[in-house]
Amino acid sequence: MRTEEEKHFHRINERFVKAFATYKLLEDDDHILVGLSGGKDSLCLLELLAKRARISHPRFRVEAIHVRMENIHYETSTEYLLSFCDALDVPLHIITTSFQDAPETDSQSSPKSPKQPCFLCSWNRRKQMFNLAQQLGCNKIALGHHQDDLLHTALMNLTFQGRFGTMPARLKMKKMPLSIIRPLCMVPESEIQQYAQLRGYEKQLKFCPYEHDTHRTSARQLFEQLQQLNPEARFSLWNALCSEGKLVEEY
Repeated sequence: MRTEEEKHFHRINERFVKAFATYKLLEDDDHILVGLSGGKDSLCLLELLAKRARISHPRFRVEAIHVRMENIHYETSTEYLLSFCDALDVPLHIITTSFQDAPETDSQSSPKSPKQPCFLCSWNRRKQMFNLAQQLGCNKIALGHHQDDLLHTALMNLTFQGRFGTMPARLKMKKMPLSIIRPLCMVPESEIQQYAQLRGYEKQLKFCPYEHDTHRTSARQLFEQLQQLNPEARFSLWNALCSEGKLVEEY
């Protein structure tokens, strides 16, 4: 008889396999770099990919990157991440960097409004991931965004940008030989949360101070209200993204 942990892993893994089959996320000879923040989502993603890599089809390799940002005060145990990756036989690359948040200037040297810390942090993390992926010869970068993340992003884009779209499950880059994939795109956050508790994932030592001060928090609240209005709201939004072809894109 399966344990509760095994049941939850099986349920998540089924959605994971369905996602990479539906959106063609994994192929033979892929070399994948996983963005490992240390949160439950990226830990779950790395575990799923590492275990899948032990199966002969498709054949692919997995490595992980953890970016430490000096001027954002949050922290994940490096020792835990190293131990976690070692148990999965996945090489881990730890990079420490920072960013400047000084106001930008335009072509006439007049000051522009400074970029928000979340944007600068995210942009610099992506830069480090892209650089390392190309150094290692990776052709794909895997990120741990789950289905709720994609739905919240769709609501944010509608509300604040006046367009319908989200973070795609597969994004092929036009200017470089890289694709971004999100293999957890069909997994609800609640299932990952339950599995993380059963699995005993260690939590981050310090959380980002800007974590709850973003439009994403508002979108999460809006999504919860929509689900109260209609319990099928999750599936309606997801089907709309699918039918409009928003889950596979080129950039």
